[in-house]
Amino acid sequence: MKKMGIINSEIAKVIAAMGHTDTLVIVDSGYPIPPNVHRIDLSLRSGFPSILDVLQEVEKELAVEKLTCAAESAHYCSSLIEEAVAMFPGASSESVPHAEFKDRARFAAAIIRTGECTAYSNIILQAGVTFPL
Repeated sequence: MKKMGIINSEIAKVIAAMGHTDTLVIVDSGYPIPPNVHRIDLSLRSGFPSILDVLQEVEKELAVEKLTCAAESAHYCSSLIEEAVAMFPGASSESVPHAEFKDRARFAAAIIRTGECTAYSNIILQAGVTFPL
């Protein structure tokens, strides 16, 4: 049995297989996950686990160089996005229109669905490297 870190086997496998610039998307409970993308559904009930709960654990295991959210997040959940960005010091961040966010998410290594019930609280994490470039 794994002793530490993420014990969800699907998430651990996806993170271990990711390379530089691959993406992992963490979304709210209402996000329309495309059928061609690997879905990891963690939602248990409304609000649990939250986006921040999942990000806190992923941050411990994935080198992240960039975070992307929808521009609409600034109106609906700016403090949540600010907390998420603060979890990844040194990573850049950007916002794009929600339609573009959904287009980019189609190419993710996986999409993790949480129990989050805050509109537009979706984040794309782009993998970095653990050594200097």
